[in-house]
Amino acid sequence: MNVRDALAQAERRLAAAGVDTPRVDAELIVAHLLGGSRTQVYADHDREVNGLEPLLARRERREPLAYVLGEWGFRRLTLRTDARALVPRPETEIVVERALALLDGTTAPRVLDVGVGSGAIALALKDERPDAHVTGVDDSNDALALARENAKRLGLDVDLRPGGLEAAQGGWDLVVSNPPYVDTLEGLQPELRYEPEAALVGSGLHERLAEGARTRALVLEVGWGQADRVASALESFAYRNVRITPDLSGIARVVEGER
Repeated sequence: MNVRDALAQAERRLAAAGVDTPRVDAELIVAHLLGGSRTQVYADHDREVNGLEPLLARRERREPLAYVLGEWGFRRLTLRTDARALVPRPETEIVVERALALLDGTTAPRVLDVGVGSGAIALALKDERPDAHVTGVDDSNDALALARENAKRLGLDVDLRPGGLEAAQGGWDLVVSNPPYVDTLEGLQPELRYEPEAALVGSGLHERLAEGARTRALVLEVGWGQADRVASALESFAYRNVRITPDLSGIARVVEGER
């Protein structure tokens, strides 16, 4: 099957499966099989495409594209991705952006990522602030294994260890977290069925972390409609300069504060 036919078939089947962006996903799958970029897919329509069916069938079942491809871009990094940890999302890049802003002017800061998952936040911070001493904790051994694979693959020195909210009591320049904040997976995108439920479903973790953290600055990702509540919690725990930042879709996504 050539590129033209592969794209047409993939787009048609993904659209029928209810995928929101069937053409983009088709291009990314074909580009992955060809070892190139989306734009390079159109360089030679007659080029042979091999191995399409297994990947297309997985995406057709609504498995996240990042898992199907086995890797995903996050800021300047390409991370290995699979069902051991959440898919790194564009909105989480805003978390890194705000963390970097709060670290500006601090030399060799001590940074903790609570719930490190694939390592996306911790590794991006280390990549963009090489002088930072970055630690990532997670209570999932599977997620830690994936984060360690990514750290080794990228050559980034991040301390990755088992742990949870209690790690934030150690004293840090900045604590950052994208904790579970979904009430239920019912009614949400089918792709979420493939991601680790423990990393998605939870409540009250923002407040517990804000109360217990011993840190100069705190940056938290929040869900839709949660920002005002979390910001109020930070203020009640004596954080100052509390700020809410929207993601690229305009949803209030990141809450931060300083002590």
